[in-house]
Amino acid sequence: MGRSESGNRVRAGAPGPRPTATAAIAAAVLLVLATGCSSSPSSITDDGRVEVGAKSDQPGTSFSPHDGEYNGFDITVVRELLRTMGIDEPDFEGVLSKNRDVDLRSGDLELVAATFSITADRMKPEDEGGKDLDFAGPYASTHQGILVRAADYGRYGNLSDLKGKQVCVWESTTSADELKSEAYDGISVRTETDANYCVKALREGEVDAVSTDRLILFGFMAAEPGLKVVPGIKFGTPNDYGIAMAKGHRKDCEKLRDALKKYVTGNDWARDFALNLPEVPKAERDEAQPTTADIEALSCRDKPANATAD
Repeated sequence: MGRSESGNRVRAGAPGPRPTATAAIAAAVLLVLATGCSSSPSSITDDGRVEVGAKSDQPGTSFSPHDGEYNGFDITVVRELLRTMGIDEPDFEGVLSKNRDVDLRSGDLELVAATFSITADRMKPEDEGGKDLDFAGPYASTHQGILVRAADYGRYGNLSDLKGKQVCVWESTTSADELKSEAYDGISVRTETDANYCVKALREGEVDAVSTDRLILFGFMAAEPGLKVVPGIKFGTPNDYGIAMAKGHRKDCEKLRDALKKYVTGNDWARDFALNLPEVPKAERDEAQPTTADIEALSCRDKPANATAD
């Protein structure tokens, strides 16, 4: 037999003294504190590495010419911003448009920099029916446009010229959603998995045009001499590109936001944009450059700052 601290005998296998109410409360408080500490979100940079989802098939914006090598304006921007957080070389991984939000929420990716448009639905928390993402952005803005074969360039001056024509888009993009609306009845839409399939179909004469954001199209135009962006066709609301992450890392988002504000107000933004997207006309380049007010309105929020209540 053993003895309790009071000196009384305690039978083997018998329960010891009952804890006092004070001791029980103290233990509960410690448990809550420990649980709270363990569940608090960590920084995406804690282990010194950041996995970034990027497009592998969009020259000028986000492109992978060789395995493990990525370049383009998206890539340049996210590298510059992450350097301010102590990450000199992030790990890039190809991501399809339809998988961007899923891979972030599942933890497969920590950031996405892949011409990812900031929308109210994507910003909205999951319990409100949204995609549960935070964005640092915009780092560029653009409208939707049309890419055609150079030989057909003179046939298209406005959207009405596309009636009866087949236009290729890819899944889970704002461009694909735009062309589904009644305003574009008469245009036949072909939906593919990614940009590669659409551009290949255009080159080979299977479709009449490709539609997506104009900045992306100018990237293809620079890489493909036989293709041209139609200057007079610019439609839809502006698409504002942001660097996305799953909600729960607001401090990281705010650090990226503040770094982006400095980046766009210096000379680096204009230099990097021109180097990566040289075919974009200067007037359109100026329209693409965000202001710090634009960034403040859309960054690290559950809804745009200028959004009205439902």
